[in-house]
Amino acid sequence: MKGWHNTALAFALAGVLACGLCACGGGGDSGGGDAGGGQDSTSGEAFSAPGAVESPQFDPAGAVTENDGSIDTSSLSQGVVMASAKSASRLKLLVTCGEMSYNYDLPGDGTPITCPINMGDGSYTFAIMRNTGGNNYVETTSTTADVKLNSEFIPFTQPNMYCDYTEDSPCVAKARELTANAQNQGDAVKAVCNYITQNVSYDTDKAAQLSGTTGYVPNPDETLSSGKGICFDYASLGAAMLRSVGIPTKIVTGYVSPEDLYHAWIMVYIDGSWTSAQFSVNPQSWSRVDLTFASDPESVGLVGDGKTYTERYVY
Repeated sequence: MKGWHNTALAFALAGVLACGLCACGGGGDSGGGDAGGGQDSTSGEAFSAPGAVESPQFDPAGAVTENDGSIDTSSLSQGVVMASAKSASRLKLLVTCGEMSYNYDLPGDGTPITCPINMGDGSYTFAIMRNTGGNNYVETTSTTADVKLNSEFIPFTQPNMYCDYTEDSPCVAKARELTANAQNQGDAVKAVCNYITQNVSYDTDKAAQLSGTTGYVPNPDETLSSGKGICFDYASLGAAMLRSVGIPTKIVTGYVSPEDLYHAWIMVYIDGSWTSAQFSVNPQSWSRVDLTFASDPESVGLVGDGKTYTERYVY
């Protein structure tokens, strides 16, 4: 995502591509077995679920507004930036820090989106870009800010457009139910991941339908209700449930070799460790939890066994 221009640009659109995110995880039924690999012991800090979900809300009064676009930077220290705009043309929110850039689809009806501050502390530029034809975009609204996060983990404990939940979300209620008796963080992660791998199956029809399209945004509550989804849905639901009970969780998209699949998975951070055939959680580090492969009975042992993960984007 390099080579952006201030006034016009050609989007490579290589961020979250539904065609890539659908071509993964292959067709297992629900019921992938114990994500803890049959182990009863877990570890990590003592678990205590946080209180009610209190996520930042879009504040139009405090936003930078021009040309029917608004960028709200009032919650940057809490790990998010928000934007809204109105236009009949396709819109993007471009977020840049140093040499890194992310772009997010922005609805043209004024509905605000929430995007993570996922590139750490530093000087950021936020710009609303309007499509002028083909892959060309022009900047319509912009602002800059120096970001100092309250915590390096805070962007990954908040809802955002790819991990959308509220206090009233069914996925939050389910996460609290599953972790009610957790003694430590490992218990909480295991309970949530076991539930997802045993109750969500890979949706091959949806994968085929979305193949070749862009701009897909997962809905955790919809995935929970339907009991099926593509890899981006698995990752979104896992992240929403774990974040809502206080476990920092990243949604990651990238490539899995040797098949070179474009894929989505999650990373969790806990102070402890527990392992299984399907995924592991290691002490004092971000650890990979691949819920799509873990939910496929035919893929037991594939995660971490001959698989190489290459991260591209983190949300």
